[in-house]
Amino acid sequence: MIAILVCCLLVTRALANNDHEVEAKYHVSDLGELIKALAQRQVVLTEPSVQDDQAYAPAGWSYGMSKIGVPFARLRTQKGRHLFTVKKPIDNEMACLEHDCVIHDRDAMHAALATMGWVPTVRIVKQRRTGEWDGATVCVDVVDGLGTFVEVERLVSSQHSSEQVQHGLDAMIRSLGVPVLRVVDTYDTLIWNLASAAGRMSAPV
Repeated sequence: MIAILVCCLLVTRALANNDHEVEAKYHVSDLGELIKALAQRQVVLTEPSVQDDQAYAPAGWSYGMSKIGVPFARLRTQKGRHLFTVKKPIDNEMACLEHDCVIHDRDAMHAALATMGWVPTVRIVKQRRTGEWDGATVCVDVVDGLGTFVEVERLVSSQHSSEQVQHGLDAMIRSLGVPVLRVVDTYDTLIWNLASAAGRMSAPV
């Protein structure tokens, strides 16, 4: 009962503020060089922690269709803690309304999502390290099957232009002087595209 109450409070607060998460994502070829460059900016990263994510899409949506204005769900397990998240891209895939809360039973939530018509798409497993940089959150990810990425994100109000925020985030990453390739797709799309190209897309676990 307490967990359900906390969940409801978290979601209610997010809806009231109408904040959205804006991020920029990059593929990185040299993890050590990236970490060294971040350290030179006094960005202190946490130790790596495994995140096990299952992505969900509403019935009738499929990869190749636009994500703008469409809500997507995710179940994440990290250090024995389960987090339920719903994101809805607003301007692009890296600018989303987001609501999340801690849940007690991942399997029960999975069953509830299936009952409501949500469809599991892909599983994303990664090792993540996080830090703070000039008011933004930095995530350094090593994603199974994809490689190393760095994300930098800010939580902003709806009055801010997502593109302008992303332009500023891009400038921050470029200032590191590390070779990066900007990515405009989310991890689930990247994994789906890779698996589809290899002809090995199977039912999610």
